[in-house]
Amino acid sequence: MRPIIDTVEVRIVGEGDRIQLVHGDGGEATRELIEGFFLPRIGSEELRVAGDAVRPGEETDLWMTTDSFVVSPLQFPGGDIGGLAVNGTVNDLAVAGARPRWFSAGFILEEGLPLEVLGTVLDSMGRAARIAGVRVVAADTKVVERGAADGIYINTTGVGTTLRGIDLGPHRVRPGDAVVVTGPVGDHGVAIMAGRAGISFETEVTSDCAPLWPLTGRILEGLGGGVHFMRDPTRGGLATVLGELARAAGCRVTVEEARIPGRPGVRGAAEMLGLDPLYLACEGQAVIVVESARAERVLEIIRSGDGPWDPAIIGRVEEGPVGVSLTTELGGTRPLGPLRGDPLPRIC
Repeated sequence: MRPIIDTVEVRIVGEGDRIQLVHGDGGEATRELIEGFFLPRIGSEELRVAGDAVRPGEETDLWMTTDSFVVSPLQFPGGDIGGLAVNGTVNDLAVAGARPRWFSAGFILEEGLPLEVLGTVLDSMGRAARIAGVRVVAADTKVVERGAADGIYINTTGVGTTLRGIDLGPHRVRPGDAVVVTGPVGDHGVAIMAGRAGISFETEVTSDCAPLWPLTGRILEGLGGGVHFMRDPTRGGLATVLGELARAAGCRVTVEEARIPGRPGVRGAAEMLGLDPLYLACEGQAVIVVESARAERVLEIIRSGDGPWDPAIIGRVEEGPVGVSLTTELGGTRPLGPLRGDPLPRIC
């Protein structure tokens, strides 16, 4: 795999040149932090690929990913930090074209955390691992003083095995490819907001937190090399994933607003709060770029599964200036620019 990020020196501007919440939004500030500070100091060829997961060497069939979960609140409509930690890690492997197999977890526990809450979180992790078919093979626990954390932080590492003959990434994306999304966008972001603020809506909104495996396995087994790229739109949402794809592939992505699936309750809540659902996190969806002739088959495979899905072909890859263009429901067009300042920090 060729690197899709070149190391550049970037000066991150912030109050007193210190880390700000914006650096964790998954958008431009996060990219600047990684490219300007992390890669020059600890970067490797694999790290510069900047994918959800990485194959650490051609001599191995293993894939790896790592993640940390600091979501607030710990329990939210439709899930909790335990299930989120497993599913988020599984999904990073799944969209890389790997079968998730093994899982490790490190727990940072705050003094005073009720054991009942810890038990609930661990039960959720166990259920999610069984559903996804992964084994928790290593764990570590640390306890910090009261006020030094926020109940529970979880760090994970996932290991998966290669699906033979599969090669996914921006380097395979071509003009004419179709862009598919597996289901409604923004559910997780709005669910976290509701849980954090104690807001209730007329239509219940719950997180879409769910494993993408074995769905991605069925898609790749059914279509093989016809699938060119997959990514789960977590921090920064659908718009951020499309922007990263356009930049990495050197292409233009055009999408139609009317085709993007979304739940009325999520759209209404986002509009009421001045948020754009296209930039809100999902935790059980994927963006898939596939040969246009096989796009309908992708929809058929997704619809045959059991999950929070409602797939749609939302756009296409084109030649032209690098970027993302949205055709609005009124027939106009507007660019989907990079995220700069997430209104909902700590969503995963």
